[in-house]
Amino acid sequence: MTAFDPAEFRRVLGHYPTGVTVVTAASDDGPVGLAIGSFGSVSLDPPLVMFCPGKSSNSWPVIEASGSFCVNVLAEDQAAVSSLFAGRDADKFAGIAWGIRSTGAPVIEGCLAWIDCTIETIHEGGDHWIVVGRVDDLGVGRPDDDPLIFFKGGYGAVRPQQD
Repeated sequence: MTAFDPAEFRRVLGHYPTGVTVVTAASDDGPVGLAIGSFGSVSLDPPLVMFCPGKSSNSWPVIEASGSFCVNVLAEDQAAVSSLFAGRDADKFAGIAWGIRSTGAPVIEGCLAWIDCTIETIHEGGDHWIVVGRVDDLGVGRPDDDPLIFFKGGYGAVRPQQD
């Protein structure tokens, strides 16, 4: 097995742009959430998605215990929201407007789209978990806006090519 320097691994993989999401859940102590770049579609039938929280995350155990989550796809003007949820502040929802849908997990106001899910399975994946969720509800909040992306260590946006 080849050993890679973690910094080089991160630098090379940083050349692949990722969408930026915030995964949220409801708990008895209030809403919780964390920024996630590793999110994707798994299956259309049944409708499944996945995300990969780090094993060192303080928010993930609370989300896991809730049994459900909402993936909030951030819009290009929401880099500050991503940075807030990437941190370890005690109250990440201070000053953030949000509502709820079917699972009770927070849907961040102004997000580009949201996917409300029930946890289906959890797999080990090195220093992360691979969480598969069954989609219960979903919607688009800002159909004419563009997504926030993370690329080469910074935030940006991508616009569809016009014909």
